Amino acid sequence: MKTRYFIFISYKGTSYHGWQIQPNSVTVQKLLEDALSVVLNEKISTIGAGRTDTGVHALYFCAHFESTSSILDTTPKLVFRLNSYLPKDISVNAIKKVLPDANARYSAISRTYKYFISGIKDPFFENSSWYLHGNIDISKMNEACKILFNHSDFTSFSKLHSDTKTNICRIYEAFWEQESNRYVFSIKADRFLRNMVRAIVGTMVEVGTGKINFYEFEEIIRANDRSRAGKSAPAKGLFLVGIEYPEEIFIK
Repeated sequence: MKTRYFIFISYKGTSYHGWQIQPNSVTVQKLLEDALSVVLNEKISTIGAGRTDTGVHALYFCAHFESTSSILDTTPKLVFRLNSYLPKDISVNAIKKVLPDANARYSAISRTYKYFISGIKDPFFENSSWYLHGNIDISKMNEACKILFNHSDFTSFSKLHSDTKTNICRIYEAFWEQESNRYVFSIKADRFLRNMVRAIVGTMVEVGTGKINFYEFEEIIRANDRSRAGKSAPAKGLFLVGIEYPEEIFIK
Protein backbone atom coordinates (compact mmCIF):
# COMPACT_ATOMS: atom_id res chain seq x y z
CA MET A 1 0.00 0.00 0.00
CA LYS A 2 1.34 3.39 -0.96
CA THR A 3 1.73 6.21 1.55
CA ARG A 4 1.75 9.88 0.65
CA TYR A 5 4.58 12.19 1.71
CA PHE A 6 5.46 15.87 1.49
CA ILE A 7 9.08 16.57 0.62
CA PHE A 8 10.48 20.00 1.48
CA ILE A 9 13.40 21.27 -0.58
CA SER A 10 15.50 24.36 -1.31
CA TYR A 11 17.16 25.15 -4.61
CA LYS A 12 19.17 27.78 -6.41
CA GLY A 13 17.40 28.24 -9.72
CA THR A 14 20.26 29.71 -11.73
CA SER A 15 21.06 26.50 -13.64
CA TYR A 16 17.50 25.27 -14.12
CA HIS A 17 14.56 25.88 -16.41
CA GLY A 18 12.30 26.20 -13.39
CA TRP A 19 10.65 23.53 -11.26
CA GLN A 20 8.35 21.80 -13.73
CA ILE A 21 9.50 19.04 -16.07
CA GLN A 22 9.91 20.25 -19.66
CA PRO A 23 11.17 18.45 -22.77
CA ASN A 24 14.89 18.84 -23.45
CA SER A 25 15.41 21.02 -20.36
CA VAL A 26 17.08 20.50 -17.00
CA THR A 27 14.50 21.10 -14.26
CA VAL A 28 14.39 20.69 -10.50
CA GLN A 29 11.42 18.33 -10.64
CA LYS A 30 13.20 15.95 -13.04
CA LEU A 31 16.32 15.76 -10.88
CA LEU A 32 14.30 15.26 -7.71
CA GLU A 33 12.20 12.49 -9.25
CA ASP A 34 15.33 10.76 -10.54
CA ALA A 35 16.90 10.91 -7.07
CA LEU A 36 13.79 9.60 -5.32
CA SER A 37 13.37 6.80 -7.87
CA VAL A 38 16.97 5.61 -7.43
CA VAL A 39 17.09 5.85 -3.64
CA LEU A 40 13.63 4.33 -3.10
CA ASN A 41 14.10 1.76 -5.89
CA GLU A 42 10.73 2.50 -7.49
CA LYS A 43 9.38 4.92 -10.06
CA ILE A 44 8.44 8.14 -8.27
CA SER A 45 6.38 11.02 -9.64
CA THR A 46 5.97 14.31 -7.79
CA ILE A 47 3.40 17.10 -7.72
CA GLY A 48 4.86 20.47 -6.78
CA ALA A 49 3.29 23.31 -4.83
CA GLY A 50 3.47 25.40 -7.98
CA ARG A 51 5.88 26.23 -10.75
CA THR A 52 8.86 28.54 -10.61
CA ASP A 53 10.23 30.06 -13.80
CA THR A 54 13.74 29.71 -15.17
CA GLY A 55 16.25 31.28 -12.80
CA VAL A 56 13.85 31.71 -9.87
CA HIS A 57 15.06 30.40 -6.51
CA ALA A 58 13.29 28.62 -3.65
CA LEU A 59 14.37 28.72 -0.03
CA TYR A 60 11.23 26.71 0.75
CA PHE A 61 9.44 24.48 -1.76
CA CYS A 62 7.19 21.48 -1.29
CA ALA A 63 6.10 18.57 -3.44
CA HIS A 64 4.16 15.40 -2.69
CA PHE A 65 4.75 11.84 -3.82
CA GLU A 66 3.63 8.32 -2.94
CA SER A 67 5.79 5.33 -2.11
CA THR A 68 5.72 1.81 -0.66
CA SER A 69 9.36 1.90 0.47
CA SER A 70 10.18 1.07 4.09
CA ILE A 71 13.25 3.34 4.03
CA LEU A 72 10.88 6.26 4.48
CA ASP A 73 10.53 5.15 8.10
CA THR A 74 14.15 6.30 8.61
CA THR A 75 13.73 9.86 7.36
CA PRO A 76 17.11 11.33 8.43
CA LYS A 77 18.96 8.55 6.62
CA LEU A 78 16.82 9.04 3.52
CA VAL A 79 17.37 12.82 3.52
CA PHE A 80 21.13 12.23 3.72
CA ARG A 81 21.07 9.75 0.84
CA LEU A 82 18.98 12.04 -1.35
CA ASN A 83 21.27 14.99 -0.69
CA SER A 84 24.27 12.84 -1.57
CA TYR A 85 22.66 12.02 -4.90
CA LEU A 86 21.35 15.50 -5.79
CA PRO A 87 23.55 18.32 -7.16
CA LYS A 88 24.89 20.89 -4.70
CA ASP A 89 22.31 23.54 -5.65
CA ILE A 90 19.31 21.39 -4.62
CA SER A 91 18.80 20.39 -0.98
CA VAL A 92 16.21 18.12 0.65
CA ASN A 93 15.33 19.55 4.07
CA ALA A 94 12.58 17.26 5.37
CA ILE A 95 10.11 14.53 4.43
CA LYS A 96 6.80 14.21 6.28
CA LYS A 97 3.99 11.68 6.10
CA VAL A 98 0.62 13.24 5.23
CA LEU A 99 -3.01 12.26 4.79
CA PRO A 100 -3.87 10.42 1.53
CA ASP A 101 -5.70 13.44 0.08
CA ALA A 102 -3.12 16.06 1.10
CA ASN A 103 -1.88 17.97 -1.94
CA ALA A 104 1.28 20.08 -2.08
CA ARG A 105 -0.43 22.53 -4.42
CA TYR A 106 -4.07 22.62 -3.41
CA SER A 107 -3.70 22.15 0.35
CA ALA A 108 -1.53 25.27 0.65
CA ILE A 109 -3.09 28.12 2.64
CA SER A 110 -0.59 30.76 1.57
CA ARG A 111 2.68 31.34 -0.23
CA THR A 112 5.33 34.00 0.46
CA TYR A 113 7.86 35.46 -1.95
CA LYS A 114 10.75 37.88 -1.53
CA TYR A 115 12.35 39.91 -4.27
CA PHE A 116 15.86 41.38 -3.92
CA ILE A 117 17.20 44.49 -5.62
CA SER A 118 20.81 45.63 -5.24
CA GLY A 119 21.64 49.32 -5.50
CA ILE A 120 25.29 48.56 -6.17
CA LYS A 121 27.12 46.17 -8.43
CA ASP A 122 27.83 43.23 -6.14
CA PRO A 123 29.49 40.11 -7.58
CA PHE A 124 28.37 38.03 -4.59
CA PHE A 125 24.70 38.67 -5.35
CA GLU A 126 24.94 38.66 -9.15
CA ASN A 127 22.70 35.59 -9.50
CA SER A 128 20.33 36.42 -6.64
CA SER A 129 19.35 40.07 -7.06
CA TRP A 130 18.49 42.69 -9.66
CA TYR A 131 21.21 45.32 -9.93
CA LEU A 132 19.37 48.61 -10.36
CA HIS A 133 21.44 51.78 -10.50
CA GLY A 134 19.88 55.05 -9.37
CA ASN A 135 17.67 56.39 -6.61
CA ILE A 136 14.57 54.43 -5.58
CA ASP A 137 12.00 55.94 -3.23
CA ILE A 138 11.06 53.03 -0.98
CA SER A 139 8.39 55.09 0.83
CA LYS A 140 6.51 55.56 -2.44
CA MET A 141 6.71 51.85 -3.18
CA ASN A 142 5.31 51.05 0.26
CA GLU A 143 2.40 53.41 -0.45
CA ALA A 144 1.83 51.51 -3.69
CA CYS A 145 1.76 48.28 -1.66
CA LYS A 146 -1.30 49.57 0.19
CA ILE A 147 -3.14 49.91 -3.12
CA LEU A 148 -2.70 46.18 -3.78
CA PHE A 149 -4.92 45.37 -0.78
CA ASN A 150 -7.86 47.16 -2.44
CA HIS A 151 -7.91 44.69 -5.33
CA SER A 152 -8.26 40.98 -5.99
CA ASP A 153 -8.11 40.71 -9.80
CA PHE A 154 -4.46 40.86 -10.86
CA THR A 155 -4.82 40.15 -14.57
CA SER A 156 -2.54 43.12 -15.29
CA PHE A 157 0.28 41.31 -13.52
CA SER A 158 -0.35 37.87 -15.02
CA LYS A 159 1.61 36.14 -17.76
CA LEU A 160 -0.33 36.28 -21.03
CA HIS A 161 -2.01 33.12 -22.35
CA SER A 162 -1.59 31.22 -19.09
CA ASP A 163 -3.94 28.31 -18.34
CA THR A 164 -5.27 29.63 -15.00
CA LYS A 165 -9.03 29.53 -14.55
CA THR A 166 -9.15 32.70 -12.45
CA ASN A 167 -6.90 35.70 -11.85
CA ILE A 168 -8.38 36.39 -8.42
CA CYS A 169 -5.85 36.41 -5.57
CA ARG A 170 -6.04 37.56 -1.96
CA ILE A 171 -2.94 39.42 -0.82
CA TYR A 172 -2.25 39.24 2.92
CA GLU A 173 1.05 41.12 3.16
CA ALA A 174 3.10 43.36 0.85
CA PHE A 175 5.92 45.67 1.91
CA TRP A 176 9.40 46.93 1.04
CA GLU A 177 12.40 47.08 3.35
CA GLN A 178 15.85 48.58 2.81
CA GLU A 179 18.93 46.77 4.08
CA SER A 180 22.00 48.90 3.37
CA ASN A 181 22.27 48.89 -0.44
CA ARG A 182 19.60 46.22 -0.89
CA TYR A 183 15.86 46.62 -1.30
CA VAL A 184 13.71 43.65 -0.31
CA PHE A 185 10.07 43.21 -1.34
CA SER A 186 7.96 40.70 0.63
CA ILE A 187 4.53 39.54 -0.49
CA LYS A 188 2.20 36.88 0.92
CA ALA A 189 -1.04 35.71 -0.72
CA ASP A 190 -3.36 32.73 -0.93
CA ARG A 191 -2.14 32.11 -4.49
CA PHE A 192 -0.06 33.77 -7.20
CA LEU A 193 -0.43 34.02 -10.95
CA ARG A 194 2.42 33.18 -13.29
CA ASN A 195 4.91 36.05 -13.39
CA MET A 196 2.78 38.03 -10.92
CA VAL A 197 5.45 38.98 -8.38
CA ARG A 198 7.99 39.97 -11.02
CA ALA A 199 5.40 42.09 -12.83
CA ILE A 200 4.39 43.82 -9.58
CA VAL A 201 8.04 44.54 -8.75
CA GLY A 202 8.76 45.89 -12.22
CA THR A 203 5.76 48.20 -12.02
CA MET A 204 6.47 49.30 -8.45
CA VAL A 205 9.99 50.28 -9.43
CA GLU A 206 8.38 52.68 -11.91
CA VAL A 207 6.57 54.20 -8.93
CA GLY A 208 9.77 54.33 -6.89
CA THR A 209 11.70 56.04 -9.69
CA GLY A 210 8.93 58.56 -10.40
CA LYS A 211 7.91 57.24 -13.82
CA ILE A 212 4.31 56.70 -12.71
CA ASN A 213 2.25 57.99 -9.78
CA PHE A 214 -0.12 56.22 -7.37
CA TYR A 215 -3.19 57.01 -9.49
CA GLU A 216 -1.54 55.50 -12.56
CA PHE A 217 -0.44 52.43 -10.57
CA GLU A 218 -4.03 51.78 -9.50
CA GLU A 219 -5.33 52.40 -13.01
CA ILE A 220 -2.92 49.73 -14.27
CA ILE A 221 -4.48 47.22 -11.86
CA ARG A 222 -8.01 48.24 -12.81
CA ALA A 223 -7.27 47.87 -16.53
CA ASN A 224 -6.86 44.07 -16.31
CA ASP A 225 -4.37 44.41 -19.15
CA ARG A 226 -0.81 43.05 -18.90
CA SER A 227 0.44 45.51 -21.54
CA ARG A 228 -0.36 48.42 -19.23
CA ALA A 229 1.97 47.24 -16.45
CA GLY A 230 5.75 47.59 -16.30
CA LYS A 231 8.30 45.10 -17.51
CA SER A 232 8.83 42.01 -15.38
CA ALA A 233 11.75 42.23 -12.98
CA PRO A 234 14.53 39.70 -13.75
CA ALA A 235 13.88 36.17 -12.47
CA LYS A 236 17.17 35.93 -10.57
CA GLY A 237 16.02 38.29 -7.80
CA LEU A 238 12.92 36.23 -6.91
CA PHE A 239 12.78 33.72 -4.06
CA LEU A 240 9.90 31.54 -2.87
CA VAL A 241 10.47 31.65 0.88
CA GLY A 242 7.40 30.08 2.49
CA ILE A 243 4.35 27.88 1.97
CA GLU A 244 1.79 27.45 4.73
CA TYR A 245 -0.21 24.24 5.23
CA PRO A 246 -2.85 23.26 7.79
CA GLU A 247 -1.31 21.21 10.59
CA GLU A 248 -4.03 18.57 10.45
CA ILE A 249 -2.84 17.16 7.10
CA PHE A 250 0.41 15.91 8.67
CA ILE A 251 0.55 12.47 10.30
CA LYS A 252 2.65 12.58 13.45
